[in-house]
Amino acid sequence: MNMTDIKSMNIEELSSLMTQLGDKPFRAKQVYSWLHEHLVTSYDEMTNLPKALREKLSAYPITALQVADVQVSKLDGTRKYLFCLSDGNVIESVLMRYKHGNSVCISSQVGCRMGCRFCASTIGGLTRNLMASEMLDQIYRIQDITGERVSNVVVMGTGEPLDNYDNLLRFIHILSAEGGLHISQRNITVSTCGLVPQIHELAKEKLQITLALSLHAPNDAKRQELMPIARRYSMDEVLDACRDYFDKTGRRITFEYSLVAGVNDSDEDAAELCGRIRGMNCHVNLIPVNPIKERSFVRSTREAVENFKIKLEKCGINGTIRREMGSDIDGACGQLRKSYMQKTESEK
Repeated sequence: MNMTDIKSMNIEELSSLMTQLGDKPFRAKQVYSWLHEHLVTSYDEMTNLPKALREKLSAYPITALQVADVQVSKLDGTRKYLFCLSDGNVIESVLMRYKHGNSVCISSQVGCRMGCRFCASTIGGLTRNLMASEMLDQIYRIQDITGERVSNVVVMGTGEPLDNYDNLLRFIHILSAEGGLHISQRNITVSTCGLVPQIHELAKEKLQITLALSLHAPNDAKRQELMPIARRYSMDEVLDACRDYFDKTGRRITFEYSLVAGVNDSDEDAAELCGRIRGMNCHVNLIPVNPIKERSFVRSTREAVENFKIKLEKCGINGTIRREMGSDIDGACGQLRKSYMQKTESEK
């Protein structure tokens, strides 16, 4: 961690910084509360801190994302934000409103190097990891802009969260800690394309977050066509890591399965998938693929999606079809960022 990144510091690190600056350790809780509970973006707003301390803290810039663009769905009010980082890079976040509360989907990296063929985020590769503060501030800005409480967070936007492992852990601990937004870990979902060593590491942490594995295929051959990471880790290895995660945390695994017409949506695919995951404490989230113009993938028909779900349920496997949110805006991961970058390039 960059030690000038004050919003990524935990209470212990902030206490140490206060001592280093010649002040009392109790000031750490005050600073932490201003940053993570009151969501301020300047030291001038920290009115209970002495002026001398605020001047010393000015050497530690506060991460504050700027809105570069926002799209609002006329269908369901879903809001897609494009945020500008301090180095000029841009990232996406999405606010989805449900009856049970507001859910925010955040990015964990600028770009992505995993290369999943149905995902717009990977086109252009990885630029850099996000700091914990940049992950947190996507939620903070959205809550501040809307004035509405965020109750659920999914780390499913641009990037592979487990490829940014240390910053991800720091983010989860700060987001769920007392003194900040204090979002329950049970309301945090982290998606991964299947980095096996990191899944085993995450299991050892015994967090209460939900792990969502991007599975997308019933066997290694089809998975390798869709996801380059599948050439490094077989389905057996990935599923064993998921079993280890459940054994150590007691948290049910979610399998994400994007349905592509004629590729992975047949009765045979459903039967093979059942054979691979039967007996696991899991839930399958079926997602009609979001077409992107750089790929020739076509989404499965509604009938094929419903049929796939019925096949799973007949095998005793719980499945749901993801409700589409914001389908009239740049809904798929990476689309808004990509169109913004293309526009910026053409204006140079």
